[in-house]
Amino acid sequence: MSLSPFTKQQLIPQEEKLEVQRHKSELFIGIPKETSFQERRICLTPDAVNSLIYHGHRVMIESGAGESSSYSDKEYSEAGAEVTKDTKKVYGCPILLKVEPPTLSEIEMMNPQTILISAIQLKTRKADYFQALNKKKITALAFEFIKDDDGTYPAVKSLSEIAGTASILIASELMINSQCGKGLLFGNITGVPPTEVVIIGAGTVGEFAAKTAIGLGASVKVFDNSIVKLRRLQNQLNQRIFTSTIQPKSLLKALRRCDVAIGAMRGKERCPIIVNETMVENMKKGAVIVDVSIDTGGCFETSEVTSHQNPTFVKHDVIHYCVPNIPSRYSKTASLSISNILTPYLLQIAEDGGIESAIRCNYGLKNGVYFYHGILTNKAIGEWFGLSNSDINLIVF
Repeated sequence: MSLSPFTKQQLIPQEEKLEVQRHKSELFIGIPKETSFQERRICLTPDAVNSLIYHGHRVMIESGAGESSSYSDKEYSEAGAEVTKDTKKVYGCPILLKVEPPTLSEIEMMNPQTILISAIQLKTRKADYFQALNKKKITALAFEFIKDDDGTYPAVKSLSEIAGTASILIASELMINSQCGKGLLFGNITGVPPTEVVIIGAGTVGEFAAKTAIGLGASVKVFDNSIVKLRRLQNQLNQRIFTSTIQPKSLLKALRRCDVAIGAMRGKERCPIIVNETMVENMKKGAVIVDVSIDTGGCFETSEVTSHQNPTFVKHDVIHYCVPNIPSRYSKTASLSISNILTPYLLQIAEDGGIESAIRCNYGLKNGVYFYHGILTNKAIGEWFGLSNSDINLIVF
């Protein structure tokens, strides 16, 4: 008898173990019209809707939801969406896509166990918003928390790119303003000194503001307290520019000479005030301040929140532009950007067989969940509002 390396037990025919196949699910997505002040964006473009319909999903959109982003009901209807004037009907969909977080009256219209995908804008939330979600046992994901494979936040990044580029274009408009602008062209004209721009913050907003300013021929100075960020900025721009850590003396010197100052700092909770009132008083008459970080309080002491209707005010002879939510001004670009980020995630959720299994399979998506069937799963929100919270990894595994 030949010796076998296997035991008698192992030689008995074994039961074949196959992976349990994931069943694809069909999504039914509702897109209501945005009611928040100054919100002109929409989550899905007609092309994205067409892609979802092609994959066998249903999309219901409230009439007029895309108009402020230059998308008509006809375009959505031709893409395969069901267009309705009944707001309640849209809020009755099992998956809701919104740009702004819903109001309490909108949460009332939702069915229990709805999946909500929207921004969260933590600074403007109150505890009753989370209590309303809890009451309806809602699963909520926030754009700002969804992570990419490389650990970055795609929605935050792309909207920061828009805000950074826009800040320079807005400043160039304000400099030729007939009432108080200096009449300067944002460019490098032969024999004319270039426009001087100071950018405070070397994150994504700062990087895209610098790229745009350099593209227009301006002389750019960037200040940030992180050497790593400044070095990364230099590498991204493919050229050497003036960079410095934030020291009051050198910052004041740069602000005295500049025509445009861009605030692009971010803080943990509130943005730190970098430029005090005395520094602003020392700036040139007719200089322009665009404070992009006004969303989190602003990094200029003289900044006060303004609106898209009345975007500017003058203080110490300096024009201030302090509108939160700058990307909403470029609603079509911002909508395309949000849509391109969300569509692959929605298709992935369907491919994985619904939100439950998609969260299990995709760490970045799991990071975006801050409410799971009415349970608060985000520690930061729990601490901020004094609400009890659970770790999502203990609920979903």
